[in-house]
Amino acid sequence: MSTVVATADRDVVLADERDQRQAQALMTRLPARGARFTAMTDGQSEGVPVPDELSAIIAQVVHAVAQGHVVTVSTMPEELTTTAAAQLLGTSRPTLMRKIGAGEIPAHKVGSHTRLRTADVLQERHARRQRQLAAFEELRALEDD
Repeated sequence: MSTVVATADRDVVLADERDQRQAQALMTRLPARGARFTAMTDGQSEGVPVPDELSAIIAQVVHAVAQGHVVTVSTMPEELTTTAAAQLLGTSRPTLMRKIGAGEIPAHKVGSHTRLRTADVLQERHARRQRQLAAFEELRALEDD
């Protein structure tokens, strides 16, 4: 049986071997892309279709559990302060402000305060990670030569 560990800002679901086997069995029945789910409640004869976007999230969770990963569910505000964004990016606030000033990361003003869309910060974090991986692969290729 899954264990849910709740913290202040997220819930961590620790799946056991039974959950993993169930997720693996479900994955064999799901299409590679475009899985659609239906929500059922007790006593309900027909399910409520889950929207495509939410179905994609559910499919990702099932896939992660099937692979034995820990699933973390977290909420984030739509906008972040520069301090929160810098923490999320693993950089200093002055470095973040330089990137904003250079137009590398979009931001906007709310009064005198700078705010960033969470989606933009997460996209920057992903792009940064991809650049790091590419640099690592390049270094590894040089080492192999």
